[in-house]
Amino acid sequence: MKNYYDVNRIYKDSMRKKLSGVCAGCARYFGMETWVVRLITIMAFMLLPVPVAIAYVMAAILLPTR
Repeated sequence: MKNYYDVNRIYKDSMRKKLSGVCAGCARYFGMETWVVRLITIMAFMLLPVPVAIAYVMAAILLPTR
């Protein structure tokens, strides 16, 4: 039985992380492949570097680690 507290929250994924685990945690939360989320993040960073960098750093600081 899954704990709905874990399923309905977004966490940093420390097991599949490359940098801080934000993309891996987002991939798990949205049910996507990790590489897809990382690719989307890189593409978004190339289009809007400052807002994406700020959002990523804030997520890395504020999201709890799973």
